[in-house]
Amino acid sequence: MTLHHLETSRSQRILWLLEELELPYNLRLYQRDPATRLAPAELKQVHPLGKSPVITDGDTVVAESGAIIEYLVETYGAQAHGDLQHLEPARGTPEHRQCRFWMHYAEGSLMNWLVMKLVFDTIPRQPMPFFVRPIARALCGKVQHKLVMPNVQTALAFMDSHLAQHHWFAGEHMTMADFQMSFAVEAALTRGGDAQAWPHLLAYRQRMQARPAYQRALHKGGPVVMSA
Repeated sequence: MTLHHLETSRSQRILWLLEELELPYNLRLYQRDPATRLAPAELKQVHPLGKSPVITDGDTVVAESGAIIEYLVETYGAQAHGDLQHLEPARGTPEHRQCRFWMHYAEGSLMNWLVMKLVFDTIPRQPMPFFVRPIARALCGKVQHKLVMPNVQTALAFMDSHLAQHHWFAGEHMTMADFQMSFAVEAALTRGGDAQAWPHLLAYRQRMQARPAYQRALHKGGPVVMSA
């Protein structure tokens, strides 16, 4: 198996899951274009979208974080032990419904606002005529204030409230949802203002980061979140 890993990307959560499952794999690292910060064109040789993460497992090619996590758990999760035995909760249980919700929430709702936050932070610093820059800065600031940040703050409050009552996102056991949510949590706390306002989310991140497999993934894959 090979993980095609792009620096500071969602691929980090796949790297963490592979380390937790202790699966044998190869890691192929890709660097972002220093000017555009986009993925290199060579990733299109692996998958037509040219995005990361992508895994190749024999003749099988799987893209999209959620699909990769589900594939790995369905294919290899039965051999998991210890606190990883509940990666996919039993169907029909409250834990399974929570797991499914957070698997979809990460990309369906939360990451949209975090990507917009990064984009609108970045636009005013891009090359442009000097007389345009104040206009770009003002427009981006207005969109951030009126639209992006209120939604980011709502998401942070929602997650913090949930984690005040649950050790992991689906309940008392780690599930697929925690891997899917891991990148979003890191990005939200980095880009959402005063992280100290969300003590339960901070405690969750600390539990996540303290895991040896997470630390191994960080050592191999590099920083998780792209700086603004």
